[in-house]
Amino acid sequence: MPGKKTQQKRTQPARAALPPGTTAALVLADGTVFWGKGLGAAGTAVGEVCFNTSLTGYQEILTDPSYAGQIITFTFPHIGNVGANEEDIETITPAARGLILRADITEPSNFRATRHLDAWLKSYDLAGVAGIDTRALTRRIRDLGAPNGVICHAPDGKFDLNALQAMAAEWPGLEGMDLALEVSCRQSYGWSETRWALGKGYGKLEKAQFNIVAVDYGAKRNILRSLASAGCNVTVVPATATAEEILAKKPDGVFLSNGPGDPAATGQYAIPTLRGLIDAGMPIFGICLGHQLLALAMGGKTEKMHHGHRGANHPVKDLETGKVEITSQNHGFVVIPESLPKNVEVSHVSLFDGSNEGLRVTDKPIFSVQYHPESSPGPHDSHYLFERFVEMIKKTGRKKHA
Repeated sequence: MPGKKTQQKRTQPARAALPPGTTAALVLADGTVFWGKGLGAAGTAVGEVCFNTSLTGYQEILTDPSYAGQIITFTFPHIGNVGANEEDIETITPAARGLILRADITEPSNFRATRHLDAWLKSYDLAGVAGIDTRALTRRIRDLGAPNGVICHAPDGKFDLNALQAMAAEWPGLEGMDLALEVSCRQSYGWSETRWALGKGYGKLEKAQFNIVAVDYGAKRNILRSLASAGCNVTVVPATATAEEILAKKPDGVFLSNGPGDPAATGQYAIPTLRGLIDAGMPIFGICLGHQLLALAMGGKTEKMHHGHRGANHPVKDLETGKVEITSQNHGFVVIPESLPKNVEVSHVSLFDGSNEGLRVTDKPIFSVQYHPESSPGPHDSHYLFERFVEMIKKTGRKKHA
C-alpha cells in the first residue's frame, strides 16, 4: 500500500567537473546532480520528479493537465520516434514542467508527423535533459519517493548548483497544493468531437442521447471525445462551478474529470458542489482527481502516495465482474478504502499494490475510477466505462434527447 514520502537529507551538490558536451543538469533537493544534454527550450524548471513507464504516447503524456507541477522521467528510451503533430494533444498548453530522457530525441519516422519533437518542445517553452541514467533515477524514486528537483538547460554549460539545489529544496511540493485552478477552463463551452479513427481523423457527434456536464479539473480532450462517442452532448464547466450553476444547465448526468494537485486542497471548493449534486440525485461518473474528490465528498479521505502510478500497463481488477483490465494511470494521491462510509463500496483494486482504483455508491447512481478509461495513451480495455455511465443514466428513467 502507498505510504508517506520518505524524507531525504539535504546535502551539498557534488563539485565534479562537467562531462564534455554537458548543456543540462537535473539537481534534486538533496543535492544529487545528474548531468546531461539539453533539449527543447533553454531555461530552468522546478517540480516534483516522477516517472512514466508507457511505451507510447509521449505527446499525450506531456499535454496531460494532470502533470501540472511535475517533471516527467520517461523510462522508455526511444522518445521522439513518431515525431509530433497537432492531433495528439490533450490540452492546448502543456502543464508539465519538463522531461527527462535516457537517449537523445529519436528522429521522427511516422506518416502523421508534422515536426520534430525538439521543435515541438521549443514551441511550448518546455525544457528537458537527455543522457540521464533513467533506470538509476527511477529506482531512486521507487525506493525513496518522488523528490523535488530542478532541470536546467543551459547551452553555455554554466550552472549555479547551489542556487539550483536551493530552488528545488524551497519548492513546496504537491501535498497541499491546488493546481486544478491553473489548468481548468475559465468559462463554459460545448464539446461534440468524437474519438479519432485512422483515415478519418476526429468525428462529430450527430445525435445525442443525453446532455452531460463535465466539470473540468484538468480534463483531457480524449475524455470529452469518449463521452461524445458514447452519445453524450457535453458542456464543460470550470472547476469552481457551483451545484446551482451545474443544475441550471439541466444535465442528465455529471462527469468529474482528471486533474493535478492535492484533492484535499481542490476539495475546499469542489466538495460543497459535489455534495449539492449528490443530494440532487444526479448520476455522476468521476475519474482520477474526480474520483478522489467524489470520495472526499462522500466522507472518505485521501493521502499522498510514495511515488504514484504513472504508465499504461497497470493491471486493475473489477471486483463486480472479476475481470482484469490493463489500464493507463497517472496519479500521486489515492483514496483510503477504510475511510469510506458504509454505502460506498470499493469496485476496483490495483493488482500492483492493492490500492483503491474505483468506488460505487450503493444507494445512488454514482461510480468512479482512479485510472484513465479514455486511454490516450494506453490500452482500450476500459472504454466500456463510458457506456456504463450512459446505461446508468438510462436506468434513472431520464429521457433520451432527439
